Amino acid sequence: MKLLDNFSIKPNDTHLYELAFLHESYSHENGLNECYERLEFLGDAVLDLVVSEFLYKMDPGLNEGELTRMRANFVCKQALYAYSTEWGLDQYTKMGAGAELTRREVDSVVADVFESFIGALYLDLGLEPVKEFLSQTVLPHIEQKDVFFYDYKSELNQLCDHESLDLTYDLVHEEGEPHNKTFTMAAIINGENYGTGSGGSKKEAEQNAAKMALINFNF
Repeated sequence: MKLLDNFSIKPNDTHLYELAFLHESYSHENGLNECYERLEFLGDAVLDLVVSEFLYKMDPGLNEGELTRMRANFVCKQALYAYSTEWGLDQYTKMGAGAELTRREVDSVVADVFESFIGALYLDLGLEPVKEFLSQTVLPHIEQKDVFFYDYKSELNQLCDHESLDLTYDLVHEEGEPHNKTFTMAAIINGENYGTGSGGSKKEAEQNAAKMALINFNF
């Protein structure tokens, strides 16, 4: 696999890296009983650990909340998609020929395989090679303070706490097929709707609702 050569990775178990790019649709079509999802689960945890440690050491003045918000920016789906496409991991993804995936679902797979590759690398060679890989792919973005995601919910929550206001999120509407739903959420402040937002998940819709509430509410 040329990808391994690009990062000077000398694998012990090449199957792990092949598995890291197998979407469930490909596995189903080809009679395989495994896909990248378990490796993605592991890679997600390892990525969180390495990024958390880097942020912790980078700026001793950051408190827990600031560290959490900064980490969220560098491990969100948008960031993972950017890393994956920047370094060509998306080119190795295998999906079923008959898979009917939306653009959003394809983008999600591209993001997923970055984490599954980390999971494979960790299982095969341990933590230090993962840190070396991330020092090339992720940590430079942290040093450059690149923005992939802004946490509107946290900002709105802090403002409401400061003003002793009650903040909740209500589901307004959901539509679409089970694998491709769109949710609409409302940001409710002291019983009044100050903003609605839509997204492919409730969390995404809540972020968009919070963004609108920050615009509409006169703090």
